[in-house]
Amino acid sequence: MNEIESISQIEADKLPSINHILLDELHQNVLKNLHFELGTGAVLYLLSPSYSVINPTPNDSINDFIQKKEDVLTQLKEQIIKNLAVYSVLLDVNSYFIEQNNFLVIARLREKDSKDSKYEVKFYTHSSRELMTHYKDKIYIGRDFMDIYNFRRKYFGVKELINSLKEQYESLLERAEDKLKNPRSFKSFFQEIKEYLNELQNESLLILQSLPMHIDMNKVKAKDLIEINSQYRTINHYLIELNGEIAEFENYLWNNKENNFVRYITKYKKDLANAISYFNIKINGWLSEKITHLKSSE
Repeated sequence: MNEIESISQIEADKLPSINHILLDELHQNVLKNLHFELGTGAVLYLLSPSYSVINPTPNDSINDFIQKKEDVLTQLKEQIIKNLAVYSVLLDVNSYFIEQNNFLVIARLREKDSKDSKYEVKFYTHSSRELMTHYKDKIYIGRDFMDIYNFRRKYFGVKELINSLKEQYESLLERAEDKLKNPRSFKSFFQEIKEYLNELQNESLLILQSLPMHIDMNKVKAKDLIEINSQYRTINHYLIELNGEIAEFENYLWNNKENNFVRYITKYKKDLANAISYFNIKINGWLSEKITHLKSSE
């Protein structure tokens, strides 16, 4: 974990400004109550919205980092929320739990590529009253990906989403060896999941190659937009098929009392459900609205 070190290298005046985005009440409240989790070495620091260290006990190094980089942390916080507002439905589909916890959300940053300043951000929500006493009871709500120097995402960020699902599968295989009582007895499930993933990745990349990286609504024709919408819907269908296989695996694990491993599958299913909702609401939903507008204006 080197997030504190990498953020230490960022200069606030070098971060790009993001065009004004009107945030709804949910996103505004989460912005006010967003906590950071930042790692250095084997230590993971939990920071309050005002950047005081909640846990563990801070040393001079982390205090110095916060003092020098508070403006950077503030800009990163705003970037995270704006990314969630435009390229995710994580807050929307988890709004019930978030509101129950007074909009407290924890953003755990993980450095993906130090050269390009790309981060994976895992999100959790937790009761503010029990944050210190029962921290392990936090609720996982999903993950997103952020390039701090490039806000606009090619293909709505679909490539990163699919690559993440493949990477997570590899991590699941490693955990299975340690957590399952008899890993070999679940070999058929892992093989099926691998086949669904390979099909998702291969077919999706072929589809994306045929689509524009960004859609210019001033130039695109209605018939082309309809075809683009159909192609993204096809990718979503592959996600739905994979989700069905994961749900079956999860049930099988519960029935076989594989409690030490099933929670990882539950998280994976959560990421899949978020991805499917993202397609339905943000990608296909947005495209369908634009198609209706174009058709009605012709």
